Amino acid sequence: MKKINGTIASPKGFYADGFHSGLKRKRKDIGWIYSEFPASAAGVFTTNAVQAAPIQVTESALASDSLQAIIVNSGNANACTGKNGVLHAQEMQQMAAEKLGLSANSVAVASTGIIGQELPMNKIKKGIFGLEKTAGVPSYFHEAILTTDTRTKEIVVEAEINGAIVTMAGVAKGSGMIHPNMATMLAFITTDAAVEKELLQQTLKMITDKTFNQITVDGDTSTNDMVLVLANGASGGAVIQKDDSGYQVLIDMLSQVMEELAKMIAQDGEGATKLIEVKVAHAKDQLTARMIAKKIVGSSLVKTAMFGADPNWGRIICAIGYADPSIDPDKVDISIGSLPVLLNSQPQVFEEMKMREILVQDKIVITVDLHEGTAVGMAWGCDLTYKYVEINALYHT
Repeated sequence: MKKINGTIASPKGFYADGFHSGLKRKRKDIGWIYSEFPASAAGVFTTNAVQAAPIQVTESALASDSLQAIIVNSGNANACTGKNGVLHAQEMQQMAAEKLGLSANSVAVASTGIIGQELPMNKIKKGIFGLEKTAGVPSYFHEAILTTDTRTKEIVVEAEINGAIVTMAGVAKGSGMIHPNMATMLAFITTDAAVEKELLQQTLKMITDKTFNQITVDGDTSTNDMVLVLANGASGGAVIQKDDSGYQVLIDMLSQVMEELAKMIAQDGEGATKLIEVKVAHAKDQLTARMIAKKIVGSSLVKTAMFGADPNWGRIICAIGYADPSIDPDKVDISIGSLPVLLNSQPQVFEEMKMREILVQDKIVITVDLHEGTAVGMAWGCDLTYKYVEINALYHT
């Protein structure tokens, strides 16, 4: 497997475009992904009880045999908008389907932006009218899904499966309101591999638990979180089966795409200056390892310490303790970067200058060893800065 340059439309048979319809002041705000072939589709969604209208429409579309397109807008979440919100999401779906020459139930819908405002359908119609079916600019789609993000987030990988060269591409948006429990903000993955729908869904859910569900920016779970995967089989390879050697390659590809997108989202947290990666080793089981890692990276006290380049490991072990009160508190090891700060729960002397060099980097790795089992878990987040408060205090205005 290798990483290559490309876009969400790099896999065979996929196209994408973006357009500025006026939902946002300047940047592109509506886009679509289109597959010329029906594609197996899988999705995971927010577990927030308050779910945006597009999620309801997309879940209904996923019940069909296949999807061929995804229409997405930013600048307006179409959440908490009642019956009109659902009608508008369906209208958005129908307009995209008509322009692409598809049935409505083969089109997924996603929205992101401000909650509680109805979609201005005149602008949505203008945007869909401006999108190109096969002559668009795929990178425009990457731009069109952003809100407070400071950069686009994309990755493309390539590998051989069942004698065919398979390409997989992913693109995501997410900067604030990131604390997923099923998916995270918006992420879209395309591949020209051939995979049955049920196996694709199982695989997506399994890898989501280890990647997108392991990032946190601010502890808030969005109303609009969604991850969708389309697999159209255009590579020409045989359909991947669970007992194929090619299935492990598919898992590896999807894992790399999703983990890298998750890290990009964490690193681009609103106002963030540093990516924080936490690895918990020798836990009693994977769930414990993952949850402890996520509690550490989600701790406001840990996040502010990393922002201030303060090696305050007391905040780390505090988070470990409330994440899992059943751990043995007398045999915990903690390292920040390459420097041990706690061994067998005993404080360690370290060189302040070396620690300073570690803490001013744009990526900080915290390693925890619980000495209780063989399981490993990881999580990613970012520091908490003055800028985060400023962005969110003024978001609506």
